[in-house]
Amino acid sequence: MTAPQPRHRRVLALPLGMAMATALAFLPNVSASAADTAASAAISSAAAGDPTSLSYVVNVRPGHGTSERVQRAIERAGGSVVIAYDEIGVIVVHSSNPDFAMIIRKVPGVDSAGNTRNAPLPAQSTTDVGTPEVLSSEQVAAADAQATDGQDPLEPLQWDLPAIKADKAHERTLGSPKVTVAVIDTGVDDTHPDIAPNFSAAQSTNCVTGKPDTTYGAWRPTAAESPHGTHVAGEIAGAKNGIGITGVAPGVKVAGIKVATTAGYFYTEAVVCGFVWAAEHHVDVTNNSYYTDPWYFNCTDDPNQKALVDAITRASQFAERKGTVNVAAAGNESYDLASHSITDPVSPNDGTPTDRVIDPHRCFDIPTQLPGVVTVAATGAKGLKSSFSNYGLGVIDIAAPGGDATAYQAPEPPATSGLILGPLPGGRWGYMAGTSMATPHVVGVAALIKSTHPHASAALVKALLYAEASATPCTDPYDINGDGKIDAVCEGSRNHNGFYGWGTADALAAVTR
Repeated sequence: MTAPQPRHRRVLALPLGMAMATALAFLPNVSASAADTAASAAISSAAAGDPTSLSYVVNVRPGHGTSERVQRAIERAGGSVVIAYDEIGVIVVHSSNPDFAMIIRKVPGVDSAGNTRNAPLPAQSTTDVGTPEVLSSEQVAAADAQATDGQDPLEPLQWDLPAIKADKAHERTLGSPKVTVAVIDTGVDDTHPDIAPNFSAAQSTNCVTGKPDTTYGAWRPTAAESPHGTHVAGEIAGAKNGIGITGVAPGVKVAGIKVATTAGYFYTEAVVCGFVWAAEHHVDVTNNSYYTDPWYFNCTDDPNQKALVDAITRASQFAERKGTVNVAAAGNESYDLASHSITDPVSPNDGTPTDRVIDPHRCFDIPTQLPGVVTVAATGAKGLKSSFSNYGLGVIDIAAPGGDATAYQAPEPPATSGLILGPLPGGRWGYMAGTSMATPHVVGVAALIKSTHPHASAALVKALLYAEASATPCTDPYDINGDGKIDAVCEGSRNHNGFYGWGTADALAAVTR
């Protein structure tokens, strides 16, 4: 990658700029009435936009009545319960008490508690996540002229589909409408002509506050928000309908679960809500192309960061127990996630970031590094690891096209860009690149596996995903920009290595084996 990512990057995508360059017993000296008064004041302050109010997650031990007892203690400590996810023992709280987490950690039945953000409610800073390269009408017409029988007009520009044999898979099946994938992201424009035919409103919601908002259309991004989720949704399930692009699994349903604030932050309470919603609404596969803010890596020796890891681990594993396969992007900093030392310069991204050296075996990118989550690296048009993609033996599970600088990995004609083409809000199409774009390719293949094996468990879908991947040997030496210097070292074998995991996702194998 020739240009560093913005320090406040949250969603795991590289738009156009990448090539050129997200209990009273523990309340000493406070009477019950005084504590209740403090709680009421905290609730009123939060409602009024108190600049000192933060959001927290409180993780409780399973057991009869534990959640109710802890909720009473929360109120006495100056907290207001937003929602309690009793099925996983996670409570979302707002409080302006700076000692809230410290107090609640001492309450019997509490496993961990911590603030999910550093910026007050709502997050105050706004960061541009980048502008995609939008296709012009001339480019659309030129692509349409290249389309052959059976292709959507922009499919000739989609080098990524043949790269995973999706074009061949579509000759057999487009996937089943009984399978639903959910895009946990910045929101999905379901009015886009490539998304509308396959959109499931009943399985969509807005989880930004940590509590589902089921208002019709609440899952959509506003004009000021990122097009990221819409692009991802189209890559997975863009309809094969004679319009625009074709998704990897153009016959499955797609839902939108909006978890990003207007400022572009993906906070823990929203991500927890997203996984629980997916689990309870029969979603088969989730796409997670982000890291959870404000910490790129969450260190479990810090009680606040540990609480965030605990909460999202509970939520993602709950979804998997319900049959959902969770797939996540590996990240775009060309980090070796199998190493023991990484410098994280962006955390906390809603406060004052500092350069901190972390061990990714103890400090985790969530949900990417959580148990059971499928971790995806990106490849370019030449099938090599994308210049920006994170990697690491034993961390990366699978690889898929995420694009790269065209100067590094140019596609074969008639495709012209090394980035990934997808839909944008407002009925447009454009290019983006990143592990964000690789992840939906894997999600689409997982959806095709589920379509082929409708009774398969989440564990079996993942096993088939890995077993059917195309073995991709290490790229050695890896000098992606040709300057004579090694850019990354791939460790492992042909069948399992740090660049490509078990291999490159294979859509044709997904529908034939």
